[in-house]
This record gives sequence, structure tokens and C-alpha cells, in this order.
Amino acid sequence: MFFNSSYILYMLPGMLLVMFTSWYVKSAYKKWSKVPARSQISGYEAAQRLINRAGLYDVQIEAIRGEMTDHYDPRSKTLRLSQGVGQGTSVASLAIAAHELGHAIQDAEDYFPLKARAAMVPMVNLGSNLGWILIMAGLFFNWINIAWLGVAFFAGGALFALMTLPVEFDASARAKSLLAETGIIQTEKEQQGVNKVLNAAALTYVAALVTAILQLLYYTSLLSGRRRS
Repeated sequence: MFFNSSYILYMLPGMLLVMFTSWYVKSAYKKWSKVPARSQISGYEAAQRLINRAGLYDVQIEAIRGEMTDHYDPRSKTLRLSQGVGQGTSVASLAIAAHELGHAIQDAEDYFPLKARAAMVPMVNLGSNLGWILIMAGLFFNWINIAWLGVAFFAGGALFALMTLPVEFDASARAKSLLAETGIIQTEKEQQGVNKVLNAAALTYVAALVTAILQLLYYTSLLSGRRRS
């Protein structure tokens, strides 16, 4: 009733894009994690150097388990780096560490897209679960207005994915500039590696947006057809 051949047709491009980007990110990270940077400093050292340069003295660095679990937490002003990134001296490690530091700089500058995205988190967390329930209940009991409310929650998720793009692209742009300006990245080959790693990571957010839009279009089409019938 809710998932049929039409759903597969709608979502297939998004599924394929997600699979491709997952492979591409892992491939880029694997390749450039084997290329040592000439500066020979670790991700932790690079992050600390950039923190000092930006004057972000309230930002702390912590280790976190897992692979590619690196992130910046604006609530605690904490930059969390995985072991591979924090201890690694590769081009990939430096790229990821600098990218997450880019988010810390955004936070310090009150970068509007970052603040707007953070404000949406509670609604998106609620809507990701409630949206399904409202759509299913609305279709099952023929409460079309309730189902449309569920679609509205999915629209919020798509908007969140859209707001994520400028946040991630800006952080990557900051990372590329900072690494070059500070001499952490020194050669053209290393800069190419930084670009490859960060551009690959950015594609995952594009894939998330495409998937969210396709899902929204599917349920919009489903409810539109139900209303016409």
C-alpha cells in the first residue's frame, strides 16, 4: 500500500547515488590516507594549530571511536576526531581535521546557515518518526489532511538537507584555504588530495538531499492521486 513499484521507481536514482557516493568517499579516503603530508604533523596537531590561529581558545579536541566519525559539537565547543584522523599524518587526515575545524570557525562567527540548521534539528528528529506515522494513519483511515501533515514533516527533512549544503561546502572551502595558508599542506599534489577527499565527502550531502526530495515527491504524488480518486 505504501511501498510499491512506483516507490522503487521514484527512489532508485537516490539509492544508486547514495551507493556511488559511499563508494567514492571510501575510495578517496583510502587512497589519500596512504599519502603522507610533507609537513608530517598529525590531525590533532593540525587542528590545534588552526584553533590557535583562529583564536578559538574555548574549543577542545577529543578522541572518538570509529572511522570517519569526526565531527564538531557546537553545544560543548568540542572537536571530536577519530583515531585514524587525529593520529594520522596523511593528506586525508589533515583534510578532515581542517574541515571539522571549519565548522568551529563557523560557530564562532555565528554563520547563519549553521545556526539555522541547528535550530531545525529538534523538528527534524521529531518529523523523521512522526511523518511516517501520520502518512500511514492518514492513508489507512483515509484522513488525507493528516497524511499531508506527515508530508509536511518530510518537507522539513528535505529543507534540513538543503540547509546542510552551504554549511558543508563552506567548511570545506575554509579547510582548503587554511591548510594552504598555514603551510600544513605544501605541495600541489597534497592540495589535489585535499580537494578529492573533501569534494567526495560533500557528495554525500548532495545524495542525502536528492533522496529526501525524491521521497517527498513520491508521497506528494501518492496523496495527490488519492485526492483525485
